[in-house]
Parts: sequence; structure tokens; C-alpha cells
Amino acid sequence: MKRRSQLGSILLENAMYLPILLLLLLGMIEIGRVTYTFYTLQKILYTVARYAGTQQGVNFCDDADTTVQAAKTFALTGATDGSGEPYISNLAAEQIQVRIERFTSASGEIGECECSDTGCDTANGGSGPDYIVVSIPDGYSVRLLIPQLPVDPIPLRPRVRVPYQGT
Repeated sequence: MKRRSQLGSILLENAMYLPILLLLLLGMIEIGRVTYTFYTLQKILYTVARYAGTQQGVNFCDDADTTVQAAKTFALTGATDGSGEPYISNLAAEQIQVRIERFTSASGEIGECECSDTGCDTANGGSGPDYIVVSIPDGYSVRLLIPQLPVDPIPLRPRVRVPYQGT
């Protein structure tokens, strides 16, 4: 008779722990999904920086520069003409910001390079930047998909700094 009462206890204990175990499992899956999304975004930004940073005659002071736009499109879809499928849904080229930076030897710091003939405007006689910084300033929102648990979207804000090697 003792075995029957033990069987009922075990069943009750399992029924109590099952929701907690399911929540932990779903949480681990969601953390993995968010981490994968973050690293995919970081790889996209790195691709934009490397593509734009190795091209010739890029004008980073012009937001509509065709090379910068082609770099964004290539990183998002795998093709410079945008014919490929996007790697991440709801991410547009307009969300990606490309900045240029220069190392200042006087202060020993890296700062944003101004677009002027004495700065980094190569179209008007300026010298090239030292670094290209690509980011998503407004963030890319990821919503957790855990049932019965309302959670605000998580804004992912990856940023990549790459040395400039173009001319």
C-alpha cells in the first residue's frame, strides 16, 4: 500500500515541476535565437564595413554613394542588386548607419571624422578615414516567443569598427 501513495506523490511532484522545466527549456531556446540573431546582425555589419572599406573611390560623406548602398544591399541579401533573399527579415538598408572615424595623435583618441576638405571628404581633397564604423543606431527589435509571458521586445544594437584600407 505504501507503493501506491509513493506513486501518487511522484506524479504530483512531476506535475508541479513540468511547467518550470518547460519554461526553462523555452527560455534557453529563446536565448539561443536572440544570440544567433545578434551574431548574424554583427556579421552583416562587418560585411558592410569590409565591402565598403576595400572599394576604390568611396565617398563616405555622401549618404547616397552607390558603393555604400551596394555594400548594404550585398550584406543584407548576398547580391549587390538586391535580388537575393534577406538574411534577416525586417532589416532594411536605411536602418544601417556607416560612419567614418580618425585617430587623433594629439589627443590619442578615435573620433568621428568631419566631412570637409581638411577632414575625410576624399571627393574634395580630404584624406581617407582611419576606421569605418557600421551600426544600427535605432536597434533591431527581437520579440521573445515564450507563451503566456508578455515581454517587451529586446533592441539589439551591434556595432563594428573596421580599419579603412581603400583609397
